[in-house]
Amino acid sequence: MLDCQLFGLNSGAHHLVNILLHSANTVLLFVLLEMLTARVWSSAFVAAVFGIHPLHVESVVWIAERKDVLSGFFFMLTLIAYVRYAKQPKVVHYVTMSILFVLGLMSKPMLVTLPFILLLLDYWPLQRFEQMTLQKLFVEKIPLFVLALVSAVITLIVQSKGTIGLVRLDVLPFSWRVMNALSAYLVYIRQMFWPIDLALAYNHPGKLPMWQVVFAAVTLIGATLLFFVARKQKPFLIVGWFWYLIMLLPVIGLIQVGGQSHADRYTYLPQIGLYIAVTWIVVDLSRSWRFQTPALGAAAIVSVTMLMWRSSNQVWYWHDSERLWRHSLAVTKDNDVAHLGLARLFTDQTRVDDAITEYETVLQIGYNPDVETTLANLLLEQGRSEEAIRYYRHVAQLQPSSALAHYNLAVGLHRAGRLSEAIVHYKEALRIQPGYPDADYFLGEALLQSGQPNEAKQHLEKH
Repeated sequence: MLDCQLFGLNSGAHHLVNILLHSANTVLLFVLLEMLTARVWSSAFVAAVFGIHPLHVESVVWIAERKDVLSGFFFMLTLIAYVRYAKQPKVVHYVTMSILFVLGLMSKPMLVTLPFILLLLDYWPLQRFEQMTLQKLFVEKIPLFVLALVSAVITLIVQSKGTIGLVRLDVLPFSWRVMNALSAYLVYIRQMFWPIDLALAYNHPGKLPMWQVVFAAVTLIGATLLFFVARKQKPFLIVGWFWYLIMLLPVIGLIQVGGQSHADRYTYLPQIGLYIAVTWIVVDLSRSWRFQTPALGAAAIVSVTMLMWRSSNQVWYWHDSERLWRHSLAVTKDNDVAHLGLARLFTDQTRVDDAITEYETVLQIGYNPDVETTLANLLLEQGRSEEAIRYYRHVAQLQPSSALAHYNLAVGLHRAGRLSEAIVHYKEALRIQPGYPDADYFLGEALLQSGQPNEAKQHLEKH
């Protein structure tokens, strides 16, 4: 709202604010890690990867994803405030941290896992477990857990009533969600190291092959056990790994909102844990190298340069909507979201034939009554009544208790001059939803046109 008040709809200014927030997050991440570990170059490399990774293009370039960079800003500030509190446990420091946490939750409720991240930092590098028991450290964070719980409950209530709301279990069974979640954890890791074929939307695959699920589960469990065994010698591995696993939990798909299997934007904060783990283990394993500093310096420059190149390519796809959606189609299969995005774009551009083709493609991928109705409406506007009626009738057959479905079919029949059939479906819409004003009025029109003025009068007088 403030952006629009200051800049109107000048998209460049909105993008600039996102870039400034993301840049601030990059600097704050460096400050945080340097405060925690006093390792300047390792902290700088992690911050550089965070700042330039192609997976983060979506969070910065997509203006509506302001919530990612804004919540990231308060996330970093909350962690910095916590470090200060851990070193000087004063009430004012705790209150400051709590306020910043609330602001982060208000920006994006994905931050509900932040209290667990604080416990991880207690283990390493703050090493507060040596001074306090786990129980005391947990009790210390109870107010933060309460705030997180309140945020989670509010979010679930709002999402359940939203346009793109919670997906029901009968639509996407919980077992399928678990399968996809296990696979998605590995997909994000692959994308971190090999960020190619990134898209705005990835369709949910439904039920995955069992071998793929078993492989993902064994890999995740094996990595967890390995890092647990090495926790005393290399505690950063278990901390970075659990940072990644825990922060992704709210968006890994167990509670499904929308039809995606995963999304680039979800990695914005969770992958910081992996950046830390990988960077620290590489530095530790290379300590015996004769030319460690120049070798790691060269590797860091090459890595960041390659990521910059890939990010530049990814930004190019966001130049305009058609380029963005066509790229998504080029790197994914059966992507109904991308086809639907193109269809709506072509509709706005009055490229009617192209829009109709895209809507039909969406329906070939999977049944969607809203898309079928939209396509029928578009056909009806083009005077292609019989084609529209075919789609309207299909929706009405599959949704016999929908007043809107019968009303739409009645309108199509009415436009085609098939008055007796239209009257039947107008009446059915009114039976399902008594007092339906549009159905009532157009029923009167149809009755009048069919030579039934007395009955028509009863409906038309109401308007």
